[in-house]
Formats: sequence, structure tokens, C-alpha cells
Amino acid sequence: MQIIIKGIVQGVGFRPFIYNLARSFNLSGYVLNNTMGVSIEVEGEGSDISEFLESVKTQPPPQAEIFEIRSEHVDPIGDEAFEIRESEDVEEKFVPISPELATCKECVSELFDPQDRRHRYPFINCTNCGPRFTIVKDIPYDRKFTTMSVFPMCEKCNAEYHDPVNRRFHAQPNACPVCGPRLFLLDSERKEIPVRDVISEACRLLKEGKIIAVKGLGGYHLACDAQNRDAVSKLRARKFREYKPFAIMVRDIKTAKEICFVNEKEEQLLSGVKRPIVLLKKSPDAMVSEDVAPNQKYFGVMLPYTPLHHLLLAESGLILVMTSANISSEPIVFEDKDAFNRLSGITDYYVIHNREIHIRTDDSVSKVERGKDVVLRRSRGYAPHPLLLKHSFTEQILACGAELKNTFCLTRGNYAFLSHHIGDLENLETLSSFESGIEHFKRIFNIEPAVIAYDLHPEYLSTKYARSLKDIRKVGIQHHHAHIISCMGDNDLEGEIIGVSFDGTGYGLDGRIWGGEFLICSFGAFQGAAHFEYFQLNGGEKAIKEPWRIAASLLYKIYGDDMMNLDIDLVKTLASDKWHILKQMIERGVNSPLTSSAGRIFDAVSALLGIRKAIYYEGQAAIELEMRADSSDTDRYEVDYKEHDGKTEIVLVPLIKGIVSDLAKGTGVNTISARFHNTVAAIVLDVCLKLKKQTGINRIALSGGVFQNSLLMEKTYNLLDENGFKVYTHRRVPTNDGGLSLGQAIIANELIRAGKV
Repeated sequence: MQIIIKGIVQGVGFRPFIYNLARSFNLSGYVLNNTMGVSIEVEGEGSDISEFLESVKTQPPPQAEIFEIRSEHVDPIGDEAFEIRESEDVEEKFVPISPELATCKECVSELFDPQDRRHRYPFINCTNCGPRFTIVKDIPYDRKFTTMSVFPMCEKCNAEYHDPVNRRFHAQPNACPVCGPRLFLLDSERKEIPVRDVISEACRLLKEGKIIAVKGLGGYHLACDAQNRDAVSKLRARKFREYKPFAIMVRDIKTAKEICFVNEKEEQLLSGVKRPIVLLKKSPDAMVSEDVAPNQKYFGVMLPYTPLHHLLLAESGLILVMTSANISSEPIVFEDKDAFNRLSGITDYYVIHNREIHIRTDDSVSKVERGKDVVLRRSRGYAPHPLLLKHSFTEQILACGAELKNTFCLTRGNYAFLSHHIGDLENLETLSSFESGIEHFKRIFNIEPAVIAYDLHPEYLSTKYARSLKDIRKVGIQHHHAHIISCMGDNDLEGEIIGVSFDGTGYGLDGRIWGGEFLICSFGAFQGAAHFEYFQLNGGEKAIKEPWRIAASLLYKIYGDDMMNLDIDLVKTLASDKWHILKQMIERGVNSPLTSSAGRIFDAVSALLGIRKAIYYEGQAAIELEMRADSSDTDRYEVDYKEHDGKTEIVLVPLIKGIVSDLAKGTGVNTISARFHNTVAAIVLDVCLKLKKQTGINRIALSGGVFQNSLLMEKTYNLLDENGFKVYTHRRVPTNDGGLSLGQAIIANELIRAGKV
């Protein structure tokens, strides 16, 4: 029988599994990797072959994922034994690549075993763990097509590699201290420091409060002692990162539970093979510097996922800040030369190695919501694992995503290959990462798109990239439509749905900035049904970084000149000369574009309450507003609605007046924040009930960056669920713009089907 298996079947121990399984059933034949997956031929008794095939389907290796099995009877050729043969090329070149796999328990055990020949070797791996996507240059997944090709295996490693009963049988990154990569310690001037033991010296330096750039799987981290306030403050100052939280790495679950509350699902997520950064609620007596995550209720925590991390954490005994090594707004540094140039002035020392990283991959970020793993940033450990969709893509498509939190998506057959996290496309470095990432995905997945989809915003670099390409059909996709369809694709839905798309910025069909939208959506079309009433962003882009401007604009919209008599701090601190200029801009509409953005309303309320009048990272005002909310308060503010151009508009006047009244009465900020969150959740319910009555649609998709707000999501989901709606949220792809490219690809495919592209 000849068997072809497609899926995540290379780099996960699949050939050794097949080899040993076939021998257990007394079958002869062979197994090999090729450029479409794994090819198997078996000869033997019919019952043995049937049982063999059933075992392949039901008991594959733990990190393998089978998408398709094709089998057919062929004439036997008389093989006397079963063997693993050399990989081969076939006409169809297409193999999904495994993401990185965290160091397995067996390798960790060997790592700390003084009797093992790989004791304290920071590149230990086997077929069940280690680097994958970041070292792959081409397919099939063989050592010669990875960055390990420059490290010929020694005699012992080679023997393991060819031993069918060994855990390293055909483990492509297999290595040891004799033949594999090694570590180097460099000072801030990039001069190698001759030390006997790089790990021990690095641990000593970390204990002294030094900052070290550590080269990992997908790029460099900046590490320091998370319990040393001076070290953390120094890192913040050097990185020009005043408030944005740092991720921390802890040795084990026990340590995580000493600083955070960790439930069973969060523990599973922390310790699984993906090893993302997991958002965990801080313990009140956590012995970690407040500067790690200022003004936050959560730490972003991860466990070691490489042998190097295990050694640093175990031998230093520290909790480490482990933040992406980059300059603000640039992608993670992954090449040595780039690290030396860009991290100069930030780091005191470098711990580097001589295994090349072929493709940069940042850490993923997840949290647990309603008992499910929810991805906020999909990268290492998740990408490039494809999403297998119910429907097939008519043609190969490239979807370019958005400006912030960019990912791209390439399609083939039923597969959507959502890229690793690229970052914010605001500079040349990130754009280069975006372009090189696309070319890499096209090469390793053998995809040559016939159609390119992009966001309608004319100034997005991803849009400019798409429009600059020649000899390819192009289609612009509305931002919030893409959000909702991304959520539908995430949940394998079809048909019509009520979409609630709340975010900061999206280019609307009327040329205005949308962001608080209720849409009636299908794959190929959408209709705007409701939105927040338009208000001004005084100062344009500047208002996003200085949300007090939005708050002042809303107050003037509601109270006119009487706003200056309001007994609230924002008005009291508003300098008369500054307000005079601002007022003229509002009245004349100068650099004051109109928006319906829910995200900007959150920002404005944060400024109104005196929580955050100016931001230092994207979303800061809204995040800190959420952190202050007293979730036990159930009151809400009044809301008004009006009909305009066939749509429902949510009137902000009673909401803002209610907040101002509470402030004037001395109501606590925590209470007001809670009431605001309750009100927004109630607005969603009110509008969805009305739309259900109009359309009969009972399904709701919640999408957009605003729904990263756990408090808002919980309150909104519960209200809708209690009122009989079937509610869908994101799980596999981010609800923020990191999931947008999936929606773009699905919409583009539907327009192709309809002959509109």
C-alpha cells in the first residue's frame, strides 16, 4: 500500500514513528520526506496494514498534526525490511512547517544530569523539541536546508541520528558540545570575554544588576533581574520605554504561583510546548519590581522554552525580565551585526551563539478567557502553523494586513498561513521584515499569489506595498469588515452575522475614521447598521497620543463655552491659551477629523478621569482605565440613540454628562471606570437586540482591539449570552489587527468566487 500524509509531519519525529510502528506490525517498505509531506510504502498481511494505518491516524507523535491521508493499493515490490530513505523532490512542493517546540522533559533531564554528555549544553534538542521554523531555509525539512547545515555531526551524534530506537533519530538540529553551536560572552564594545563558563558568568552579571542581550530562538532578548528595581529602571531609561510592561521569565510553575494567581488552564498554557507569554493576575505580595509592569494588574509571564533559558533561570535563581531586544516601534533584532549596532547603549553584555536565525520570530502573547486559550500576539510556537478552513481558496491569495500589529496571510487550498507577528509598519526596518517574511513564506510553502488584498487606508505601508506590485490582481478590503470575517474564519462560520467591531482606527467608506461599528456581515459584503456618533480628533494623530484633546473636544461638543465652568480637574488644568487655540481648531475643523472610534472614547474617558492624559505606548490610556475599574460595581450611565441615514447612532451626550456629574460629586475613579465599562457592554446588547429584531440574525461576532479588554469582553459576552445570542470571539488569531489579514483573505476569496476581482 502506498500512503501520502500531509500536515505537520516533518520535524516532529514522524519518520521514526512510522519506522518503529511498521516494524511492530512486521511490515516491510519505506518512509521518506518529500516536498509534499511524508510518503510511505508498506508490504505485509492485509490485517497488519489496516491496523498500521489505523494507528497512524489515531496515535501520531505528540507534536504532529495530520491534515490529510491518501492511500492506495499498489503492486508489492518485494522489500524485505522497512527503512527510512533519503528525502526526495516531487512535482507538488508543499509542506507545512512545524513551529518552534519548547525543550521537552527528557532533554531538560539530560541538561541537568552531570553524567550526561550534553550536561549544561545550551542547544540540546531531539525530535520532540527545539528550533524549527526559525532555522528552516527550504523544504523538505532536512538538516541541509537549515542553518544547522554548517555543523557536521560528530560520530556519537551521527550514530544517534541513524539509530531507530533513539529519541534523536532523524532529529535535524541534533548536536552536542563537540560538534554543535556554542555560546560567546561579549562586552558592550562587542569584544569577546574569555571565560571558562559563559552561563555562570552571565548569571553572575545578572545578579550584579547588569543588562544582557541574549540571543535566543527567534531573536534577541534584553534580560535583567526583575526583582532589582535599579536594573529594571535602567533598562527602561536606556530603551526609552517609560511605561509599557516588560515580559518576565520564571524558572517553573511554582515560581509563577509565588508572584501570580495561576489557574489550571493557565498552568497548562504556561507549561505547554508553545510557551507563550501568558497574562496572569499579579499576587499582591509579588516580589517583583513595580517598574516591570507599572499601573497594571497583570504580569506577562513565560517559562523557559530553550535550554539556554533553563540554564540561566536555574543557575541564577532569579526572576528575569525577558523583553524583546529592539528600539521602540522596530521589530525584534535577530542578526548579530544588527544587534551590535542597535543595542549599543542599551545592553552591558551580549550572550550570543553561532547558530544563525534565518527568520525572526517574536514571543507570542496569550491569556485564558472563559477557560480557553486566547491568542493576543501570534508568533513563536504558533506560526507558521496553518489554519485549516472548511472552504477552499479558489486562488492563491496574499493578504497584507494592517499598519499596527501587522501580520500577512498567504492561502493555498484549504490552508491559511497567517504569518508570525511582524509589528507596527511605521519604519523601514519593519517594512523590510514584512517584505522578507512574505518572500520566505512564498518560497517554503510554494505559493505564488494571483490576488493581493489590502486595507483601504491609503497611507498604510502595507497598502502602499500591495498597490506597488505589478501583474497581480488587487482588491481593497474595508478594515472592520475584515475584523468580523477574521472572527468568522477563526470559528469556521459561514453565512450572515451581526458583527461588533470596536477598535482605534479604521478607514471608513465615507472617508472618516471608523472604530465603533455594528455591521451585518457575510463573507462577500457588509452593511453598516449602527455606530457611535462622530466626534472630533482634535490635532489628528496627536490626539491619539494626547487623549486629553479628545476629552476636551467632547466636553466642548456637549457644554460649549460652559465647559470651562465645570468643576473637574481636566478643565482646571486646561491652560487658557492652549484651550483658545484648541477651540478655534474644533470650531473650524482644522486638523480635527471625525471619528466613531470606540477605542478613542475609552482614551477620552481615561483622560477625563485623570488616569492617562498622554500615552507612551499604543492603547495605554484604555488599558489603565480597565485596570482601575471596580468590577463589583453594576451601575451604568444613561445612553441615547438616534436614527440617521438608516443607521442607529449611539449618542454620547448622556454618557459623558453622567461621568462629569459623578466626578463633580467626588465619586471614585474606580467606580466611574466600572460604570463606563458596564455602559459600553449595555450599548452592545441594546443595539444587537434591535438588529436581531430587524434581521432575525442571532449570531454575534465580537472583534477589534478594544475587545482585548478582558473586563469589557466578560461583561459584553455575559449580557449577550444571557439574552439568547450565540456569541463568537477570537481564539486562534488575535482580535486586534494581528488577525486582520485572515479576514482580508477570506473576503478576497469570496469576491473572486463572485467574479468581482
